[in-house]
Amino acid sequence: MAEQETTEEKTEEPTAKRIQKAREDGQVARSQELSVAAMMIGVASFMYLFGGALIINIGDVFKSGFVFDRRDVYSEALLPSAFGSHAVSSFTSILPIFLLALVIAVLAAGIIGGYNFSLKAIAPKSSKLNPLNGFKRMFGTQALVNLAKALAKFGLVGGVLYLVVKDRFNDLIALGFMDLKPAMADAGELIGLGAVLVTLTLIIAAAIDVPYQIYEHNKKLKMSKQEVKDELKDTEGRPEVKAQIRRKQREMAMGQMMEAVSEADVVIVNPEHFAVALAYDPSSSGAPVVVAKGIDYLAQGIRDKATESGVPIFHAPPLARAIYFTTDLNKSVPEKLYYAVAQVIAYVFSLNSLSHGATKAEKPNPEVPLDMRYGTDGKIKE
Repeated sequence: MAEQETTEEKTEEPTAKRIQKAREDGQVARSQELSVAAMMIGVASFMYLFGGALIINIGDVFKSGFVFDRRDVYSEALLPSAFGSHAVSSFTSILPIFLLALVIAVLAAGIIGGYNFSLKAIAPKSSKLNPLNGFKRMFGTQALVNLAKALAKFGLVGGVLYLVVKDRFNDLIALGFMDLKPAMADAGELIGLGAVLVTLTLIIAAAIDVPYQIYEHNKKLKMSKQEVKDELKDTEGRPEVKAQIRRKQREMAMGQMMEAVSEADVVIVNPEHFAVALAYDPSSSGAPVVVAKGIDYLAQGIRDKATESGVPIFHAPPLARAIYFTTDLNKSVPEKLYYAVAQVIAYVFSLNSLSHGATKAEKPNPEVPLDMRYGTDGKIKE
């Protein structure tokens, strides 16, 4: 009962980590019906196209095997050579079929689940020697499903085979009235045709089995909500993972901030150690907003981005430090700095209006209140 409840609780889709661990353990979706169907259809098609010539060739090999030269029979040196030659001829006659079956089996194995090699899958496990587990596999749900599939395939293939024999019955009877070689050639073609039609029915079995195997594999990997939480906690709880997440977050934030610099109206600098980028919308009643800020290396990046984007750079060290230490990103500048910032914004807007015949305004020297005059260490100067 507890096991059933646990199974019912596994309603969450498997995570990428769970799927990867399953692959490392050799657990991937596989369909034997697909591999068998592909291999049988390939071999049957080969027999239909070349079965007549193949059977004639095999017949010639058998015929030559019963013909001996007197010197071969009475010579201890020549007899093994003659047997070896017949063995090689027999093997080369059927070698194309084996190679074709091998190639198709390898290709079909990777259609679903891909190719995966795991030593854990072939490692000995004590649980496999447990008789109780063996009985569960023999009489469990999966065993019943396999039995039903086997019976369905038997009925399907048997029915098609019956129809093929019934349809070509006269041709089969006619083989008995033909010479040996033509009869063998026609027999090879009939066998190949029958094999193709019979094995084509395996496509139906494969078409049913492939989705079922994918569903069963996904069902086995499903997780409970608690397992998902535990995995997330285990993954994100490690110091190196946390550090990596923070680094990624900083990189993303820095990238977004640098993109915002290109939309700023002015960048106020220290001139080297501090830089703050302000954006102001004249149509709104709000104060200028800090869209980017940084010190040292980051400040240099903000200045470079401003130069690249054509954003004016205004040198005002006290004002740059005051804004940097008092205003967070995407926040309006403090009320005490309104007048100083307004002077800078007005000057920048006058520069932008020069192209329309406006008079260039005098460059301001914005004053910062005494209680907002910060040093480079972030402390207010006395």
